Amino acid sequence: MEVTHKMNLWADRHHPIWLDFIRLGLGIFLFVKGLIFISDIAVLERLLININMDWSSFWFAHYIAFAHLVGGLLIAMGLVTRLAVLFQLPILIGAVLFVRPGLEYGSINTEWWVSVLTLCLLIVFFIFDSGRWSIDHYMRTHREV
Repeated sequence: MEVTHKMNLWADRHHPIWLDFIRLGLGIFLFVKGLIFISDIAVLERLLININMDWSSFWFAHYIAFAHLVGGLLIAMGLVTRLAVLFQLPILIGAVLFVRPGLEYGSINTEWWVSVLTLCLLIVFFIFDSGRWSIDHYMRTHREV
């Protein structure tokens, strides 16, 4: 508990305001990605089957869609941001490891680069937390007596 308290103190002192806008954009992006996955969950299941996750593709597909929907909203609002990021990290690590980078079918694989950028941003927000324009900050500064 002391480690997270020290991380919060450091992050509050070193958190620029523009990072809050990036957090908001990342949360909205993840939420929209979750909506896209929910709208056609079969495509996500086929992708998971292609990377040899036959036995659990149904469950992983639903976990990914749900985690993106809920986690995206939580990250955008700045509510329990580190926990929301923690649930996103395995998904994005898997996307970076299993989606091949470079040229695919004659074009640059932008999905891999988007996954790498999203993973980097998630790591940044795991370290820096949600910032001043967030529900977490409001709850820390306006405690009920």
